[in-house]
Amino acid sequence: MTDPIDVSLGQAALSLVLVAIAIAASRWRDAGLEEDIAVAVARSFIQLTAVGFVIEIIFEQDDAGLVIALLAVMVVFGAFTARRRAELVPDALWPLMAALSLAAVTTVGLVLALGIFDPEPRYVVPVGGMVIGNAMTAAAVALNRLGEDVGDNAAEIEAALALGATSTQAMAPLVRRSLRSGMIPLVDSTKTTGLIFFPGTMVGMLLAGADPIDAVRLQLILLYALLGSVAIAALVATTLARRNFFTSAHQLREPPAP
Repeated sequence: MTDPIDVSLGQAALSLVLVAIAIAASRWRDAGLEEDIAVAVARSFIQLTAVGFVIEIIFEQDDAGLVIALLAVMVVFGAFTARRRAELVPDALWPLMAALSLAAVTTVGLVLALGIFDPEPRYVVPVGGMVIGNAMTAAAVALNRLGEDVGDNAAEIEAALALGATSTQAMAPLVRRSLRSGMIPLVDSTKTTGLIFFPGTMVGMLLAGADPIDAVRLQLILLYALLGSVAIAALVATTLARRNFFTSAHQLREPPAP
């Protein structure tokens, strides 16, 4: 290990030059993203700064209750964020809440139970945050695809129901495609790790002066943990949300208003 990296507020401010490039590109091609980029930058600064202070307090207190509370807040906000991306799925909030909770508990619990990480806030908080964030994205993509497919294939679903199929049987191909849509981005990025890009954790460790082999091993652990969490989240979200498209009599509901 070398000396830990020390980044000043001035250095962080200088990196806004790259944000200016993004805004200029949007304005040049009339993409209309200037306001979104500005809001994203402002929110990222405020949110990350606030979370940094919260995490510092949690590390100092070393209280398992505070760690669980922080992860629970992440799950709730993640579910509400993903629900906005799955507007075509009726009552998507509770399937998302269950999917993110189960993904977080199972993945973090297994990592701790297998002794890969010590049960300390310094390990649980960042790993839990990565797990919940990736699970949220996978569940949102899967449900968004599911909602679109149900709308596009309503006639085929009703025909299958008319021929005696249950709602589970009628939805099986759509659920399968949705599950693939939620998992494929992380699967593809895992395939190209080390060849096309370096993941964030590995880059962070290298910048902090860690041994490259240690950085690689930690990144592999996190990649495999994320694969598990993404699979759990997409599977649970699509399985639970599938039922919301039907009545108790296995009749297809009217699609929600846009």
